[in-house]
Amino acid sequence: MELEAGKAFRLEETNPAVAGCTVSQQIAGGRNSLWIFSLGKGTDISGELYPYHKLLLVQDGQLKVRADRAETVLEPGQCFLAPTDVPVGMEAPTDTVYTELEIQKEDIMNNAVEAGKAFRLADLVPYQEGRIVNMDVVHNDKMKFVVMAFAAGTGLSEHAAPGDALIFALEGEGIIGYEGQAHTLKAGEQFRFAKNGLHWVKAEKPFKMGLLLTLE
Repeated sequence: MELEAGKAFRLEETNPAVAGCTVSQQIAGGRNSLWIFSLGKGTDISGELYPYHKLLLVQDGQLKVRADRAETVLEPGQCFLAPTDVPVGMEAPTDTVYTELEIQKEDIMNNAVEAGKAFRLADLVPYQEGRIVNMDVVHNDKMKFVVMAFAAGTGLSEHAAPGDALIFALEGEGIIGYEGQAHTLKAGEQFRFAKNGLHWVKAEKPFKMGLLLTLE
């Protein structure tokens, strides 16, 4: 994964918008490639057909998505699962940064997510006192994207993952331990764990996050 591990950051700062231009960077490759796109104000990506879904997550700005003659405007923190086999185009009313995860038709998608409709990842899971609530949004044998809701006072003990992992802080504030150092992660920030990197999570306050794990 083409991101530095072990520090909190914002994706919109790693790939800022350029006036009058669209900028794209592949963060992770493989079957489920992850991209970051920056669109300068007034720029657009014309409608294109793909044989796979694209999960769009807006990091900053405002993204206007056109799919099958319908138009949806996404704000930061909102997602959109682009349908397959219909033209899907994007337009930026203001400088905008978003991520795009490629999802194949054979991947297992949670029924809570419907193609062609805007939603917030944070709204997929509720808080439950004294508990951590998980939901697999999509997964296959090489990738898992999960959302997690940590009630205040809960957390995950130190462990390591067999692949690269990228955290999206969705709501509240959490503390991430990584290789012996603690980092505060706030809504809108990201954090990367390298393969086999020891890490833990603690929520002193209610905290929701998305976690993308890639094994390729």
